[in-house]
Amino acid sequence: MIKLRRKAAPNFGRRKLGAALGAAVAAGGFLAACGSSSASSTSGSTTTSKPIVIGISLPLSGDFSADGLAFKQGYEIWADYVNSHGGLLGRQVQLKIISDNSDPAQAQTDYQQLITVDHADLVFGPFSTLLTIPAAKVANRYGYAMIEGAGGGPSAFALGLNNLFDVSAPVANALVPAAKWLASLPVGQRPKTAAYPTSNDPFTEPQVLIAKKIMEAAGIKTVYFNVFGSEVTDFTPIASAVAASNADVVILGSVDVPTVSAFIQDFAQQHYNPKALVATGGPDQGSQFIAAVGAANANGVMVPNTWYPGASAPGSNAMVSTYIKKFGGTVSNVSADVAEAYSVGQVAAQAVTHVGSLNQKAIIQYLHSGVTLTSVQGPVKFDNLGENTAAAIYGFQWVNGTFKQVLPLSDPNSSGLLYPKPNWGA
Repeated sequence: MIKLRRKAAPNFGRRKLGAALGAAVAAGGFLAACGSSSASSTSGSTTTSKPIVIGISLPLSGDFSADGLAFKQGYEIWADYVNSHGGLLGRQVQLKIISDNSDPAQAQTDYQQLITVDHADLVFGPFSTLLTIPAAKVANRYGYAMIEGAGGGPSAFALGLNNLFDVSAPVANALVPAAKWLASLPVGQRPKTAAYPTSNDPFTEPQVLIAKKIMEAAGIKTVYFNVFGSEVTDFTPIASAVAASNADVVILGSVDVPTVSAFIQDFAQQHYNPKALVATGGPDQGSQFIAAVGAANANGVMVPNTWYPGASAPGSNAMVSTYIKKFGGTVSNVSADVAEAYSVGQVAAQAVTHVGSLNQKAIIQYLHSGVTLTSVQGPVKFDNLGENTAAAIYGFQWVNGTFKQVLPLSDPNSSGLLYPKPNWGA
């Protein structure tokens, strides 16, 4: 999810990699250029030494299960790629993946097991800030680097852990392109009112609050604001209240497809059609989103992210091809979650290759050295907190069945933005 949400779709900055990418590719070898590998829990056995075990806990059931599955796929195709190209340090990669059931307490237990019982050589992050926080704390206790792609909420970095690294764009600013675009519209087109329903999830709420501040400063009146519990499953009362506000635009703090789908269905039933609907997560999930809401209802819905299937970053096309070969489907089946997980593997591989070992302290020091690395989401450069300062944020929209980059308007790759959003079903 930007998915800033993470993390989506758009590969926040892949198009302007420039000379920095060349340097990173040289430093990281083929892993930096293609950046991926893939191995399910059972990698090949062509090496002459035992495999490098990578421990991962993912939400394969529960609220985040759709994202967890996509992350699993991303990690697997990364491992497959690496193993088909000689492995890491001359050894095959083996993924040890267990499920945390979307439960923070279970995520903590899982990483404790992966490190102290399974003796994983490396650990990769789970999905969501909610699960990353306990996971990173455990990894930090044992001196392990925690590289992740969908746990970059401000509350995670407020912990001050030196072992936490998010390869995706900083979550808090993910809605800035959309908010600035709405705020800058000519007076005759600019929305007069806005509604802000958001889950209290550490991924969604920070984004919505920043967007709200930008839009209010432009004179867009807030007519509805509600932070609802992350445990809420019946969104009808909330969606109905938003519809009753008759807000011109809706900024929805959503983590997943079911949340967005529920709001859209209720809006359509009440014949409430805002001029713009921007969600923090869900619309970036490709065919899963379309299957849930229908292609006609998806038309015009927007979401921020760091990657989309048409991204031109080094290794992106190879990743998509590998995904389709392994799991079938078309490019629309490859979600931003897949790219986020794949990017985690890419960055970890470049660090391990540069260090020349699995020494956790050396890996952490290297990632904090200011080096620019590559990923299918674009360049990666960590600040002292572990946030990716090289990432750029884009806005995406479903336009007549195609997931397109539409923001910022100044970017040459942005085109075709629909505003006002077409009616539901149109």
